Amino acid sequence: MPRESRDTLFLLAVVAWVILPHAEHLPLWAPVLAATALGWRGWLAWHSRPLPSQRWRIGLLLLVMLGTWWSHKTLLGRDAGVTLVVALLTLKTLELRARRDAFVIFFLSFFTMLTHFFFSQSLPIAAAMLVGLLGLLTALINAHLPVGRPPLATSAGMALRMTLLGAPVMVLLFLFFPRMAPLWGLPTDALSGRSGLSTRMEIGKLNSLALDDSIAMRVRFEQPPLQSELYFRGPVFQDFDGREWKPSTPEDLSGQVPRRSPPASLQVSGPALRYEVTLQPHNRPWLLALDVTPEAPKAPGTEPYITTDLQWITQRPVNDLLRYQAVAYPSFRYGANTTGQQREAATRLPAGRNPRTLQWAMDMRRDPRWAQADALALSTAVLQRLAQGGYVYTLEPGEYGEHTADEFWFDRKAGFCEHIASAYVVLMRALDVPARLVTGYQGGERNALDGYWVVRQSDAHAWAEIWQAGQGWVRVDPTGAVSPGRIGSLQRLQAPRGLVGSALGQVSPGLLQTLRSLWDAGNNRWNQWVLGYTQSRQFDLLRQLGFESPSWEDLIQVLGGGLGLSALASLAWVAWQRQRQDPWLRLLGQVHDGLKHQGLPVPAQAPPRTLARAVLAARGESGRPLHDWLLQLEALRYAAQAPQTRTTTPPAAPTLSALKRQLKPLLRSTTA
Repeated sequence: MPRESRDTLFLLAVVAWVILPHAEHLPLWAPVLAATALGWRGWLAWHSRPLPSQRWRIGLLLLVMLGTWWSHKTLLGRDAGVTLVVALLTLKTLELRARRDAFVIFFLSFFTMLTHFFFSQSLPIAAAMLVGLLGLLTALINAHLPVGRPPLATSAGMALRMTLLGAPVMVLLFLFFPRMAPLWGLPTDALSGRSGLSTRMEIGKLNSLALDDSIAMRVRFEQPPLQSELYFRGPVFQDFDGREWKPSTPEDLSGQVPRRSPPASLQVSGPALRYEVTLQPHNRPWLLALDVTPEAPKAPGTEPYITTDLQWITQRPVNDLLRYQAVAYPSFRYGANTTGQQREAATRLPAGRNPRTLQWAMDMRRDPRWAQADALALSTAVLQRLAQGGYVYTLEPGEYGEHTADEFWFDRKAGFCEHIASAYVVLMRALDVPARLVTGYQGGERNALDGYWVVRQSDAHAWAEIWQAGQGWVRVDPTGAVSPGRIGSLQRLQAPRGLVGSALGQVSPGLLQTLRSLWDAGNNRWNQWVLGYTQSRQFDLLRQLGFESPSWEDLIQVLGGGLGLSALASLAWVAWQRQRQDPWLRLLGQVHDGLKHQGLPVPAQAPPRTLARAVLAARGESGRPLHDWLLQLEALRYAAQAPQTRTTTPPAAPTLSALKRQLKPLLRSTTA
């Protein structure tokens, strides 16, 4: 294969690798066009065919502009801009004729690499772009080797060395370049994650989240908690229309009614549980906190406040990876002073819904055993019915109709946590017990490699709270009565595995779990030390370096000093490299520099004999000593060695060190 074809195919492969992760973000026609254009250009290079005419390229360009406008209704903005960049990059390959065109493709590809981080800053994307960077550097270096047929492996080795040499400067810039929010971090409109929770809960919706195995947050505890204590509080729902649950005070979730201190009725007891949360972006204003966290979590750049329902809210949605520290007290009481009006609101039920559940509640109240029973006694009876009545905790309960509680209690007897908790709250309200629904996350999985608890979207959960006189709101998790393993031993409904995961699970379940733990630990390190490296952590690093009150000026000073040291180290390395040069070539280079300093124009690659003639022509007899010196230098390298005999002794030739001592006086005399 001709070198031009080989280099073109390699560059096309690198371009395809760079744009491949964008396939899921682009309109369908864009990746199809990119694949077609790159395949077409590769076919032309393989068969050494001529490139398409200018008419073809202009026509394709117009189609790209029209397609972008049709898909995004604009040519500006992130999505439209990325679509245009990817399409124009692939079209540029159709006019790849000279090195100039290759350079345009190189730098368009570098820019395209950066656009991936508009959508995701995950570890896989970073690793893929590192491979793309090495590929582009290899192609760029190869383009600067125009003579012969240098192996791509040689260019790849040079690219790897360049990357390693630049790594210290990259690390220095990462550590000390000032973080200037909101420029640093994930843009607001670039969210790819989702919370798994919502400001409303429709019966039958949360079960789809059990299939979502993505990570919601990671938690690190100073002391391992009890598994049954891992309740992370989210939205609290009180209003029910028969199908959908809504919060009673939606203004609490929008940031309009800030309550910066916990309710006065909150009482905590027992040992404190200190923990740190790394929360994934979810585009919601709430912080997931362990029940119950009375003091505001320490989250940099935010001022969270607490609602009357003990949910922590931030002033703006969480659109970036957020890490915060907090202290929880698993043993607590609150709401004992709830007013009669508030209790009455927590017993309302929609008219005409769930008649069989209402009749069951009336029958219980007529029973002398339950006529005067309090909330906890009634709850115990209901939980006993759940535990012994043949109810099943399942991912596929089927589609529920209009009377969701009736269907659960009397017909299906199967459901996910939302069905169980909702039916329980409806029954308790029918028994005239104030009750409400709480959503959040329950449980998690501890990674033995790094000690973090991984809470996934499949850990999304719904439970209940009932009001008991003298105690206030009491947590009740009716799912635990149906499936104790869901709460006690943290058994989970597993998301369906792919082909590879299923095969590994059949061969070695332990291997699959180990690989998953390794991957989670690696992702956690990436989140903690790269994505989670915020301004506050920069200042913490400066404090460790001895700065008492770090500031922006200190960051700039440390960065400038570090870059200066890097420059000095580079100069020292260059000087060391020059010392490793052939001494004969280094001495010849000194002659070149000396003659240029005297104003004598000499070719950069002129050998000693050419220099000798130039010196004699320019200086006459005054340059004769330097002329003879240059001939001796040439003879030292290139003269044939005379055969030695026993009767003759060859004349002593000047050594390189002797010639070096003679050079400076000769240059001075030539100048004179």
